[in-house]
Amino acid sequence: MWRLLVLTAKVMTDLKDHGKLGSRDREILKDVILTYILSADPVSSRSVAKHGKLGLSAASIRNVMADLEDWGYLMQPHTSAGRVPTAAAYHLFIGSMMEARAVPAKERRYIQENLKGGAADELMGSASHLLSELSSQMGIVVTPAMGETVLKAVDFIPVSGRKVLCIVVSSTGFIDNKVIETEEEIPREELVRISNYLTESFCGHTLREIRERLLRQMVEERAQVDRVLARTIELARSGFSVGETPGVVVDGASMLLSKPELSDVQRVRRMFEAFADKARLVKILSQCIQGGGVRVLIGEDSELTSELGFSVVATSYAVGDRPLGTLGILGPSRMDYEKIIPLVNFLGETLSQALAEAFSGEPPERR
Repeated sequence: MWRLLVLTAKVMTDLKDHGKLGSRDREILKDVILTYILSADPVSSRSVAKHGKLGLSAASIRNVMADLEDWGYLMQPHTSAGRVPTAAAYHLFIGSMMEARAVPAKERRYIQENLKGGAADELMGSASHLLSELSSQMGIVVTPAMGETVLKAVDFIPVSGRKVLCIVVSSTGFIDNKVIETEEEIPREELVRISNYLTESFCGHTLREIRERLLRQMVEERAQVDRVLARTIELARSGFSVGETPGVVVDGASMLLSKPELSDVQRVRRMFEAFADKARLVKILSQCIQGGGVRVLIGEDSELTSELGFSVVATSYAVGDRPLGTLGILGPSRMDYEKIIPLVNFLGETLSQALAEAFSGEPPERR
């Protein structure tokens, strides 16, 4: 069963009146939330009464809904309209009203089949697409910064003249390749020797550690540095990417355009401007890597969700005990949390298993 980490300190403060809610209040609030998630239309007391679950009149339900509005769980977008849930209502629903669902067996098999085999980068793209496809929201996967990845192997391959292709394979299966240009042409045999030296001497260290150790060695032993070591340092300095910023894989932004919440052109423009700033997406999902479990950010829980009226449902993925990044779903707060939370959790687990399989070459035990 998935573990849920939802309530921030701010939300706990906002929910200080939740103890006032009786069973009738909670049932009506739950009915409003589920109806609004399904219809996207403000919910009236008459529509709740028609459901007939509590046997109350529309007038009685209207009074309860007025109390729920006073307590910050409902809001009325227009004077003549019904009411819609607030971020506080969604948090309460997720934390204490939502029915725990398992991902259907058919979807579980589909996810496992699509995350079977392939390099780590391909698995990231597949995971992002699956998140979007199965939720009808936007799927995001934050990949590790290459500088923090642990080296498994490196290979330098001559391309032409002074150009060399550097291929770095991390211990978790990520592959980074780039063409670099050296100060002078280096023979193929020497490139093989340098590749073997770096792989044998530094396997198990991060690219950042390797680069810094070699540069420090060059400074400390400047007088004794021979030609091969100098070339080794030159190739490592140019070929090992040590950028601080993790990557991000996004899929399904166009799916959000069909949501009623995005019928306003200005809101669509703000959404795409926010999505273009990949650093903001990385920052918000990186908040979710601590503590394990599934994190849900709604409204004012973060700058991005507050600005767009969106929610983020995210979890971390790892290989063994080493966290690698986060994955999640981003979309309007009116989303089917009962379906999406277990989906995100299962995808995080399955991606972790697939990465472990890609690294070890042996299929892990399926749950």
